[in-house]
Amino acid sequence: MGKGDKKSKRGKIHIGSFGVKRPKKKAVKKTVAKVVKKAAPKKAAKKAAKKAE
Repeated sequence: MGKGDKKSKRGKIHIGSFGVKRPKKKAVKKTVAKVVKKAAPKKAAKKAAKKAE
């Protein structure tokens, strides 16, 4: 169990691979900000439509 072991975390670091023992860090998704920006104009449009009535 060391640098030569493909199944250990230390071995994965040495080889430079990823797996169950050493998963890749997930990137922060920016889709939440896009959803909020898209939702805001729709709400404003609905409020403007209600005021116009």
